[in-house]
Amino acid sequence: LHAGVDFSQQPNIEESGWQAIFNGKDLNGWSQKNGKATYSVEDGAVVGRTAKGSPNSFMCSQRDYGDFELTFEVKVDVGLNSGVQIRSKSLADKDNGRVHGPQVEIETSPAEAGYVYGEATGRGWLSPHQPPTKAMKNDDWNRFVIRAVGPRIQTWINGQKIEDISDPDSYQSGFIGLQVHGVGDKGPFEVRWRDIRIHEIK
Repeated sequence: LHAGVDFSQQPNIEESGWQAIFNGKDLNGWSQKNGKATYSVEDGAVVGRTAKGSPNSFMCSQRDYGDFELTFEVKVDVGLNSGVQIRSKSLADKDNGRVHGPQVEIETSPAEAGYVYGEATGRGWLSPHQPPTKAMKNDDWNRFVIRAVGPRIQTWINGQKIEDISDPDSYQSGFIGLQVHGVGDKGPFEVRWRDIRIHEIK
């Protein structure tokens, strides 16, 4: 079906064919959708900071991706959950452009990081089970690897396999989005991403 994709293994992020989609200097190629959280670039990382009373905010890739492998490192404050949207959309005629689609959860341990949630889809968790794991190292950088090919979505955190689902009901193409979750009147909290790279599968 997809020659060269070994679904039994985590993608090798050291191989050739990976492209940086964040340049480490500015947010060229990205645009914010929804919310009032702020995004900046500091020390080679995208820094998302919560804003009181803001709904969920997303910094989104300006182009869409279909079948791909994605990797990044992320560090999140205890008390904030976050996520990365994959194959997501923002449509004028759906909830006034509310970002929606599959989200790979980011959350400090022990938690549901790495499972897949249907952000603003009305479907709740796309992962049928989300037993909390300790895959995330709190107060440290964590390496995520995600593979989305056809309806299949696989995730790994720090080399530990977390999820492998088939979700034919989700979009098969869309943007990547870096989420800062709404926190009401709490915070401020920060989440940082760096080394965001993608390997497109044709």
